[in-house]
Amino acid sequence: MSLYNTTYDVIVVGGGHAGSEAAAAAANMGAHTLLITMNLQNIAQMSCNPAMGGIAKGQIVREIDALGGYSGIVTDKTAIQFKMLNKSKGPAMWSPRAQSDRMQFAECWRNMLEQTENLDFYQDSVNGLIFEEDKIVGVKTALGLDIKAKTVIITAGTFLNGLIHIGEKTFGGGRAGEGASRGITEDLVAKGFEAGRMKTGTPPRVDGRSLDYSKMTEQPGDEITEKFSYLPTTKPLTKQRSCYLTYTNNEVHNLLREGFDRSPMFNGRIQSTGPRYCPSVEDKIDRFVTKDRHQIFVEPEGWNTVEIYVNGFSTSLPEDIQDRAIRAIPGFENVKFFRYGYAIEYDYFPPTQLTHSLETKLIKNLYFAGQINGTTGYEEAAAQGLMAGVNAALKVKNKDPFILKRNEAYIGVLIDDLITKGTEEPYRMFTSRAEYRTLLRQDNADLRLTEKSFELGLASKERLDRVKEKREKTALLINFLKETSVKKEDMNPILESKNLALVNQSMKLFKIAARPQLSFSDFKNLKVLESFISENNIDSEIIEQVEIHLKYSGYIEKEKNNADKLNRLENVRIPSGFNFQKVKSLSYEAREKLSKIQPTSISQASRISGVSPSDISVLLVHMGR
Repeated sequence: MSLYNTTYDVIVVGGGHAGSEAAAAAANMGAHTLLITMNLQNIAQMSCNPAMGGIAKGQIVREIDALGGYSGIVTDKTAIQFKMLNKSKGPAMWSPRAQSDRMQFAECWRNMLEQTENLDFYQDSVNGLIFEEDKIVGVKTALGLDIKAKTVIITAGTFLNGLIHIGEKTFGGGRAGEGASRGITEDLVAKGFEAGRMKTGTPPRVDGRSLDYSKMTEQPGDEITEKFSYLPTTKPLTKQRSCYLTYTNNEVHNLLREGFDRSPMFNGRIQSTGPRYCPSVEDKIDRFVTKDRHQIFVEPEGWNTVEIYVNGFSTSLPEDIQDRAIRAIPGFENVKFFRYGYAIEYDYFPPTQLTHSLETKLIKNLYFAGQINGTTGYEEAAAQGLMAGVNAALKVKNKDPFILKRNEAYIGVLIDDLITKGTEEPYRMFTSRAEYRTLLRQDNADLRLTEKSFELGLASKERLDRVKEKREKTALLINFLKETSVKKEDMNPILESKNLALVNQSMKLFKIAARPQLSFSDFKNLKVLESFISENNIDSEIIEQVEIHLKYSGYIEKEKNNADKLNRLENVRIPSGFNFQKVKSLSYEAREKLSKIQPTSISQASRISGVSPSDISVLLVHMGR
């Protein structure tokens, strides 16, 4: 089958995290898909730190897995360390994070994609788009091929007109050692799209053999490890590699300041906005002048490599300044560089130009996912890629788009934030962005999403069966706790060991277990419970679900009620193409913002900055409510 005479259902432009998930999702849903990338050796490469997950990001990876995506499985297969962050807080804040072997991660991704049916690959650079009026019908490549498609997903990462900065040196590129992509932005702007520029940076990579770890604090992984994927494809880690912690100091800061006049950040050569929550080391020193030290995380790049990622030292300062300053960090006195840190500027398209399906409003059948939408992070990109892949496949089948609401997934929060509020700086997900985070926990992503994904034809029957079993066994154990009484003679020794008030009569186990000071591990010698768990083959995942229900059911029900109220407004639809300018009772700002965003529901309209409660009341009247 020739590229010249094939019309693909879906073409995915770019093979990063967004592109890889998009290609996998579309192909697994039966769409004939082509993944075009500049270098097939770099599919799903970890351009920045060699880790997946973290606060809110770990929840996203679990949601991707629950939906049938690949990121969780690949992370589990290539992990070298696992941590569950925020375990001392409530379960809404628990966030899994794993260090990965960078080389194995990309290799595993490519192997999984190559084993995916309906997916073709082509190595070339896309430098143009083919339109028929307001519809995209294909792409142009650097080698001169015109490849036709019913839908196109652009996941170009930092490659769109990318510029790399190191001190006074500037050169084109989308990543160190790789060229930039040119032509796509220009074609889109010619079609009326608004484009902007953003910046991100990366720290130096160094030779771990040249570091003195005795001057640092070791940071091992969790003793009891977990995984990202709900499937039993891998087992939790038993062997791990440690990370290390050290700090900058005033000497480091003074040495870095010597290069500020040569820094592209401070001399005006970089004018675009960088990530607020992952600033460069020179930005941290400039903004937080009262702090006399900043954390430096020393992260291994894999099982066997000596390459080290210097997390916390992201910089675009001249290489001689980087070299001198880093040697003043304890443990780095004799460091050898593998490569210097750099900053990169690239084009993005304000995401208010998209619908909730990630299809563009201006051009039909064209989807954007990842950093092109102004986000930062592998996890945010992968989530958008999966959703764009799903919706492109649905579009080909003439089916309604798949939209996740804010109370259904962090992915829903991410996309709604982007298209409703937009972003003028690289967007990063946090738990604080989700108003229903008690519902959107990392432990229940499968319960929330897998049935939806199975109905799409994406999640496997195995996934669905596991979800059903998890739900049934959770209900079974909860019911047992509610019906089973425990004698005071059996319960009081447990309470006494915890210095808790004793009971003077038999009591239902549910009521005792709901006490915040107790956990299931405290009941390990309670024979009636242990025998029930053993007989019904109830594992730690089910116990965790039950324990969360016991402790937090009141909070969970309250959030569900609040979400139901929101969904009532979600069901009040605004007709497509509604002319807000004609509604003179709206404020001028509301008319302007509503006309630009074109919300599809009253709920979405209420989240737009500048739209007041009185504006929403006016809209409700106009919608017959």
